[in-house]
Amino acid sequence: MWNKDIETIDVKKLRSQQSKSLKKLVEKVYKVPFYKKRMDELDVDPSDIKSIDDISKLPFTTKYDLREVYPYGLCTCNMDDIVEVHMSSGTTGTPVVDAYTLNDIEIWSEVMARTLSMGGVTKSDIVQNAYGYGLFTGGFGVHYGSRKIGCLTIPISGGNTQRQLQVLKDFGSTVLTCTPSYSLYLAEAGKEMGIDFSKMPLKAGFFGAEAWSETMRTEIEAKLHLKAYDIYGLTEIIGPGVAAECECQKGLHVFEDHFYPEIINPETGEVLPDGEKGELVFTTLTKTGTPILRYRTRDITYIFKEKCECGRTHRRIHRLLGRTDDMLIIRGVNIFPSQIENVLLKQKGIEPHYLLVIDRVNNLDCLEVQVEMSDDLGFDEVKVIESIEKTIEHALHNELLIFAKVKLVEPKSIQRSEGKAKRIVDNRKI
Repeated sequence: MWNKDIETIDVKKLRSQQSKSLKKLVEKVYKVPFYKKRMDELDVDPSDIKSIDDISKLPFTTKYDLREVYPYGLCTCNMDDIVEVHMSSGTTGTPVVDAYTLNDIEIWSEVMARTLSMGGVTKSDIVQNAYGYGLFTGGFGVHYGSRKIGCLTIPISGGNTQRQLQVLKDFGSTVLTCTPSYSLYLAEAGKEMGIDFSKMPLKAGFFGAEAWSETMRTEIEAKLHLKAYDIYGLTEIIGPGVAAECECQKGLHVFEDHFYPEIINPETGEVLPDGEKGELVFTTLTKTGTPILRYRTRDITYIFKEKCECGRTHRRIHRLLGRTDDMLIIRGVNIFPSQIENVLLKQKGIEPHYLLVIDRVNNLDCLEVQVEMSDDLGFDEVKVIESIEKTIEHALHNELLIFAKVKLVEPKSIQRSEGKAKRIVDNRKI
C-alpha cells in the first residue's frame, strides 16, 4: 500500500477525522457568497455541523451551480494562492472550473499515487500516460501520481495512435493509462501493425473518464494482456483519484479522508443507506482552492457494506451503473447504455464498437443498435449476419424488455474516438 496508515485506518478514527474536516470546511465555505446564500435558505449555520453525520443538513451543489459562479465564484482562498486551474470542455455549456492551491496539488498527487499503487505500480515501472494533458484533468492527475511514486513517466497525452504504439514498443512501457474505449482502439490498431501484445511488458492499465462494463474489462485484458483497473474521478471534485480499484477488483475504494461519499435518491435527495443504488454525491473535505459541498455527480452506483479482502477500510463504490443524465427512456422504459454494452460484449461474431441510434417513427420511439462485425465474418454472408442480428435482438429483449433492432455494420465503419467514445445518437424531437 502507498499509505498504509490512512488506507487501513480504524473506521471510528476515520469518522472522527472526517467530522473535524467537515466542520472546518463548512466554516470556510460559509464565507463564500454562493454557499452562504444556500445555507441561509436552508436555515443552516456552521455551528449546526457538529459531526460528519450532519452532512445531510447541507445544500447540494450541481454542475449548473458551478457554471453560474464561473470562473472563480467558489474560491475560498486568495487568488495569489491559486497555482493551477483545470476545467471541463464546456461543450454542453459554460465550462466547470477547478482551481488548485499547492495543497490541492499535493492531495491530488497523493490520491493518484494510491490509485496507481493499488494496481501494483512501483518506482521501477514505466507509465505511458495517454490521457489528455492541458485543461482536462486526466493527464496531469496521472502524471502527478506517477511522479510522486517515482516512476519513469511518458507524458505522451492522447491521440496519435501510431506513435502511441511505437512508443509502447520502443520504451517498454509496463503501465498504460487512457480511456477504456481508446485502449481497445490501440489493441485494434496494434493488431494491424502486427504487434503481439502477449510479448509486451505491459502489466497494468488504469482506465476511466467513461463508463465501462465488466465484459469490456475482459475484452481489454484479453487483447492487451494486462490487468485492467477501473479508476474514478471528475473535474468538479479534483480529477482522477477520487476512487480506484485495488488488486481484488471488487469495487472502487473511495479515498474517504479527502472525499466523503453519499448515495441519494435522485428524485427526492433523500440519503440512502449503504448497499442501495442511487446517485453518487461527494463533498471535498480537504480542498483549499475550490472546495465543494455535496456535489451531485449524476453517476448511478451504490456503496459496499462488506469489508475488502485487501485490508483497506475506506468504503467502496460499485463500478458505475450509468448516469441519471445519459439514461435513455425508450417507450417508458429506463435504459442505460452499459446494459446494452454488457449484452453485446458477450456475443460472438462482433467487435466491441457500437452506436445507439434513437428515433421516433409514427410517435413511437425506436432504438437501433449498430455494431461492427468481426473481420473474419464476410459481409456477403447474409444468412449468417441475419442470424447473429436476431440472436442479439433476442438477448437485448431479455435484458431491456423492449425490442431493439440490431444492425451489423462493416468492420471499422463506426467512428473511433481518442477520448470519450460517442455511443448515442438521439434523433428524436423531444
